[in-house]
Amino acid sequence: MQRLRQRADFLAAAKGAKAPTPAFVLQARERGDPGPPRVGFTVTKKVGTAVERNRVRRRLREVVRLSAAGRLRNGSDYVIVGRRAALDRPFDRCVADFVGAVKRVHRPVREPEPPAPSGAQGPEPEPRPTARASS
Repeated sequence: MQRLRQRADFLAAAKGAKAPTPAFVLQARERGDPGPPRVGFTVTKKVGTAVERNRVRRRLREVVRLSAAGRLRNGSDYVIVGRRAALDRPFDRCVADFVGAVKRVHRPVREPEPPAPSGAQGPEPEPRPTARASS
C-alpha cells in the first residue's frame, strides 16, 4: 500500500465512488493499472485546530493500517476525508465503519433504467370527480 501525495490524485479520487460514515468519508476510484492500492488522508480546517486535525489523521491512518489488508484493491486510489466525529468515536467502531465503507465503494454500479419509449406512456390517470353545486 502506498500513499497519495499529488493534488491531482486527490481530485481524481473525489470524482469516484463515495461512502460517508460518521467519522470520515471514503472516496475511491479505479486507476486502470495493476499497481498497489494508494491511500491519501485529508482533514479540513473546519475539524478544528492543528492538534485535533493531526489526531484525526493519525487515528484514520491506524484504522487503515489495521483493517486494509486484503480489502483494498490493486489499481485503486482511496482518499479518506476525516470528520470531527473521528476524535470521539470508539476506535473499534471506526474500524467497522472503514470495512463497511470499502465494501460499499466496491459494489458494482447499477445501470440506470433506460427511459420508456416515447409512444408508451404510463397508464391514463383517472378523471377527478368534479364538485357539484348544491341547489
